[in-house]
Amino acid sequence: MDGILAIFFAIFLAELGDKTQLATMAFAAKYGWKVAFVGAILGLAAVNLIGAVLGDKLGDVIPLEMVHKFAGALFIVFGILMIFGKL
Repeated sequence: MDGILAIFFAIFLAELGDKTQLATMAFAAKYGWKVAFVGAILGLAAVNLIGAVLGDKLGDVIPLEMVHKFAGALFIVFGILMIFGKL
């Protein structure tokens, strides 16, 4: 249960105010909150299922330390690209 709570809070905080939440608000304005909520849940579930399955498979063949370093480097690259307006 500790893992689930840690993941929940990490994802919850990371997603606050991001483009997904803004898109969901826009869809809610057009289709209503129930349709927007169900659509957002299904879309996020599909994306996170892909991430979880790929992460599980990567964990079998790549050391976790290497995955952490690659993910950290990727976040830095995306941050730089966002600062300079390339994303």
